[in-house]
Amino acid sequence: MKLDDAAMHLEALGNPTRLKIYRALVRAGQAGLPVGRLQDKLKIAPSTLSHHVKTLVTAGLITQVREATTLTCHANYDMMQGLVDFLVAECCADATECKDTSTAA
Repeated sequence: MKLDDAAMHLEALGNPTRLKIYRALVRAGQAGLPVGRLQDKLKIAPSTLSHHVKTLVTAGLITQVREATTLTCHANYDMMQGLVDFLVAECCADATECKDTSTAA
């Protein structure tokens, strides 16, 4: 993952409402949640929910599937795993306790 992509994903999650939406979808699991149930669960106005869902879809953090008249939202676990992996990829890379100590006196 590129730095700019990671920043975009984190920016999308940086809004409290979008973070609530994402967390609700994670709690729902693979089945996801229909938009109407998501709206009822989080007590968000339809236009506000639509705006925030669009941002999360654009960032690739959630997907939507239409089944007849129902639009269901799903958390994109692969994208989030990629973001988490990016954030921890260089964990301890500059820490002195991780470096070779064989040259120490």
